[in-house]
Amino acid sequence: MKNNIENLKYITLKVVELSVSVASYIKKESLNFLIENIEAKSRNNFVTHVDKEAERLLVTGLTALISDAGFITEEGTAENQGQEYCWIIDPLDGTSNFIHNSTPYAISIALKYKNELLVGVIHEITRNESFYSWKGGKAYLNGKTIKVSNTKNVSDALISTGRPHNYMEQYALLLNLMDYFLQNTHGIRQSGSAASDLAYVACGRYDGRYEFGLKQWDMAAGILIIKQAGGQVCDFMGENNYFENGSLIASNSELYIELRDTIKNIFQENMFL
Repeated sequence: MKNNIENLKYITLKVVELSVSVASYIKKESLNFLIENIEAKSRNNFVTHVDKEAERLLVTGLTALISDAGFITEEGTAENQGQEYCWIIDPLDGTSNFIHNSTPYAISIALKYKNELLVGVIHEITRNESFYSWKGGKAYLNGKTIKVSNTKNVSDALISTGRPHNYMEQYALLLNLMDYFLQNTHGIRQSGSAASDLAYVACGRYDGRYEFGLKQWDMAAGILIIKQAGGQVCDFMGENNYFENGSLIASNSELYIELRDTIKNIFQENMFL
């Protein structure tokens, strides 16, 4: 497969079409979904037949698009067996919102070549919004170019975060971060969908986002879209090891350094608590 811009654009738009199609299935299932049908993978980590079927549909469609690509999937429908091209999929990010008939929830799809992100698509299902980008391209929302906000200071920012499934393992860090941003920003939001929140950073609805305990499928697409929209990302140590350690800071470029340094300092203070 060629990694030129036109080919990546073609692939991205095909992935958008696929995500919209699978979103229709998810919306249809939401009309008659019963909370009794959920399964618990672990504490506060749920899966439904909708997650599994949506992932199967995505894997089938993406395999038709690039036949020799591997997969990293949340529900284990397919796997990477050493292929250079790899799809990273979350078929339903925000399952807890879905099962409680709340919002938002989204499909998140990224394509990487070795360790380089090439394509990112997030389809926020409840608002029918497709956020997408490709390497070398701009970032888009339903066909219109998007950019991150231009807020310059954390004190003027609206910040989003999430509660990791394993939050009790670093409970002090969770509370101390929350306490700081409650007191020192315009507000903090916790929507329940990391992918949706990252898309909202890319289009300027949020000025920044942070969370630990993430998986690749939670953040891969959002990372690329934010970068192409003019933003920046790093892990809690200010490095680019977010896929390895599961921590992520994302924001516009104006307040990136302040947000990064603030979170890094709080993280380091809590490492030995």
